[in-house]
Amino acid sequence: MTRGCTPSLDDLFRQQVIAQFRLGKHSAHYVDHWDRVAAYGAYLGARNGADLEVVRLFALLHDSQRFEESYDPEHGPRAARFAEHHCGKAFLLEPPQLQLLMQACHDHDRGRTHHDPTIGACWDADRLDLDRVCIQCDPAFMSTAEGKRLALKRPWDRQQEVGIVS
Repeated sequence: MTRGCTPSLDDLFRQQVIAQFRLGKHSAHYVDHWDRVAAYGAYLGARNGADLEVVRLFALLHDSQRFEESYDPEHGPRAARFAEHHCGKAFLLEPPQLQLLMQACHDHDRGRTHHDPTIGACWDADRLDLDRVCIQCDPAFMSTAEGKRLALKRPWDRQQEVGIVS
């Protein structure tokens, strides 16, 4: 959050991402989803050694390039290109971090799991919020042990444990 009257670079980039989002504020893929993915990602990433900066940026960017609410198979690749374009301008990542972010965004909706702790935390964080569109979490599609454990919980209980709701 901002301190005083001057917004941080993170705040400005977030505002830019929100302003260019095509589906509007009533989308199931909008800011409240991004914020829940960020909370799940921080929780998972802190427990599995993920790069928390990559996880944080994934939460903001992974669905930001959707053109359609439901079927949009190119939104992940578009998000990866968006991240690549803005790296060094709106945020700073080392090349290996950018590659992780791009891969996480590119393939997040492909239904696969990943052994890398950062990509796994990103994908699990997104999937743990599937109940928002009436899809039950399936532990078989989770990459991390903690993601599998949380997927077995009821949505409210999992959100409470992570600190999304009190």
